[in-house]
Amino acid sequence: MVQNRRSEGSGARGSYAVGDERRLRILDAAVEHFAQRGFHASSLARIAKDVGITQGGLLHHFRSKEDLLVQVLERIDETDRDRFFSQEFASTAQMFAALVRLAEYNGARLGRTRMFNVLAAEAGDPGHPAHAYFVRRYAEVVDTVAGVLRHGVDAGELRADTDVVAVAQELAAVMDGLQIQWVLDPKGFDMTGRFRAYLERVARGIGVEGAQGM
Repeated sequence: MVQNRRSEGSGARGSYAVGDERRLRILDAAVEHFAQRGFHASSLARIAKDVGITQGGLLHHFRSKEDLLVQVLERIDETDRDRFFSQEFASTAQMFAALVRLAEYNGARLGRTRMFNVLAAEAGDPGHPAHAYFVRRYAEVVDTVAGVLRHGVDAGELRADTDVVAVAQELAAVMDGLQIQWVLDPKGFDMTGRFRAYLERVARGIGVEGAQGM
């Protein structure tokens, strides 16, 4: 009887593993479809076909195309947070270095970055299913970056008159704007180099001369 229970448990774990693997394959396929066609022109049936399952099988994992879209975006956010922002930054320079690494990471993932550009543009429509996500995302990014900059001001690393919210908003805008130019010309446009140079100019403009790391 014990042997049977172990066998049944192993089978259950195996089915969960298969389900998780299939779910990840659906998310990866969805990234490519949303990148190429945007949200509205993408088809659940085509995404399912690419994964080798039926549309009904896809809907077993995701309730709708809107749910799939949100899950794709949240998975990307979770990956980025874990990889680049899981620890508090000791200085503004440390945060800037992490942002450069993020730009490098995005530069190695054309499909994902193209998808982000397409969906961010579409989500300007308040009726778009990703509208609330992008509003929340930009608010969180600005809040996080401004918090690190504010700490830099308090620590004497940055000038006391630094408008930390404005700088944070500009950093997000420049990073995403450079991504648009890079997606249009991936081989000819040095996205990471341009972003690094921009951060260096920002650091010189708001840094206190002689402060460590600036």
